[in-house]
Amino acid sequence: MKILIINGANLNLLGVRQPEIYGTKSFEEYLGALRARYSEHIIDYYQSNIEGELVDKLQRADGAYDGVVLNAGGYTHTSVVLRDAVAAISTPVVEVHISSILAREEFRHVSMIAPVARGTVMGFGMESYRLAVEYLLG
Repeated sequence: MKILIINGANLNLLGVRQPEIYGTKSFEEYLGALRARYSEHIIDYYQSNIEGELVDKLQRADGAYDGVVLNAGGYTHTSVVLRDAVAAISTPVVEVHISSILAREEFRHVSMIAPVARGTVMGFGMESYRLAVEYLLG
């Protein structure tokens, strides 16, 4: 199976940014362990702070991947275009959040993406990504 993980704005700072919320491990460190755990599958990774680049990557993923794990970061709460991109592709997308967005500031409680995603995993730290991968692997 071929899975694409897409991380949005500011997630390149994992391990440094707000470690009390996001932990001290970089995503690249976690990704190595995730790939080792699922070595029989291809897990590609993409990160951008630019909304349009995330849309482009989602559109290119359609048909090229069996599933997408998407952590849109702050765009989760604001991006109609990311929502539309997820809705427009046939490849299943699982929305992921490291923290529980429902336990944070009120403006984070609403996800633009959740209604068009296959499902949402949140609040389990970096393990949220593994849980999403598990779902996609079926």
